[in-house]
Amino acid sequence: MTSDLILKRLLDLHPKSIDLTLDRMWRLLDAVGNPQERLPQVIHIAGTNGKGSVLAMMRAGLEGAGHRVNAYISPHLAQFHERIRLNGELIGEPDLAEVLAECEAANGDEPITFFEITTVAALLAFSRTEADYTLLEVGLGGRLDATNVIAKPALTVITPVSMDHEQYLGTTIEAIAGEKAGILKSGCFGVVGRQEEGALEVIEQRAWDVGATLKSHGQHWHVWEENDRLVFQDEYGLLDLPRPVLLGRHQFDNAGIALAGLRLLGQDDVAMEAAMLNAVWPARMQRLRKGPLVRLIDAGELWLDGGHNPAAGAALADCISGLPQKPTFMILGMLNTKDAQGYLAPVLPEMSRVLTVEIPGEDASMSGEQLTEIATAMGAEAEPFLSVEDAIKEIAATNPHARIVICGSLYLAGQVLRENG
Repeated sequence: MTSDLILKRLLDLHPKSIDLTLDRMWRLLDAVGNPQERLPQVIHIAGTNGKGSVLAMMRAGLEGAGHRVNAYISPHLAQFHERIRLNGELIGEPDLAEVLAECEAANGDEPITFFEITTVAALLAFSRTEADYTLLEVGLGGRLDATNVIAKPALTVITPVSMDHEQYLGTTIEAIAGEKAGILKSGCFGVVGRQEEGALEVIEQRAWDVGATLKSHGQHWHVWEENDRLVFQDEYGLLDLPRPVLLGRHQFDNAGIALAGLRLLGQDDVAMEAAMLNAVWPARMQRLRKGPLVRLIDAGELWLDGGHNPAAGAALADCISGLPQKPTFMILGMLNTKDAQGYLAPVLPEMSRVLTVEIPGEDASMSGEQLTEIATAMGAEAEPFLSVEDAIKEIAATNPHARIVICGSLYLAGQVLRENG
């Protein structure tokens, strides 16, 4: 039985893709022997933007210092196996099929969401793999997220909180921050990235209520760019490091979070430098350099970014403004649950033209025509296309040296990575 067949069946176990509660998790975890109690030291990471980048930097740092690291992320881009890393390697097909089948059998016909049952499968795999650390990325929110079943993590992390998933987490920054802060645990350190004042107040109150100790940006640690390098300072002293290999000025803040976390874990300078130089995080302002889509405009540049909320749009605009000036075209696809206007507002001034597409296979995707209407109303020159390939061909025909940025959705990014091999 292949993992793909099992995953397809698991999608039918619950009518809703998102249903925030931990009741079903506790039931299934108990049925498979409570693997969450037997994990290597856990670093639990929540936040709206930057979770994946921070996880990637911390993983690079820990592995660079010689530690064995398990990691859990979501969503995947090209294949499900990307969600689970065992000792630095993607989980193998036999191991994945085994834990999925075990969880399916233990669950029976009981309702459970796809994310919940696959999270239990990941925890089961981690509990059977000797490692030094386990990095867990929150799926949605924090307080009621399926990953929030660790009684005493080695470290919790909250990256910048901004507006996203309001239909599930609340319509104010304070409400959303309260959900993210739900991962803080008594007696545990929590590293907190740059926050709006209202969000930080909520996080600090939650820490006080549960007895967690915070290490916050701007209070306990600082990070800045100086002479094309990164400088980090906290109570232990100052670090002068290479700039993060992940592109964008916002990655300096993400790097600061990762470095603060590594410091609290007792890591040395080797880990700090590895975190800056060795991190890999696909579809976050990633330059595609080979493949069939790249060959369509091989005299130009093809970039991929999966950000999909207003803060991600601002980060993308900042990245593009820092690149050498040249005609830049956006190929845009977004889900109808996202704030398209908020995402586009900061980035449209950097774009010569917007080419819109529907995301293949995604029922919640906006159509190219809907996105075109939104972008046009905001003053952009926009036009819908049937596919990313068609859009690239259109640009290449008249602007063969252009910069193309495919953006707006991780689901679109995953489709592009599959198409591009």
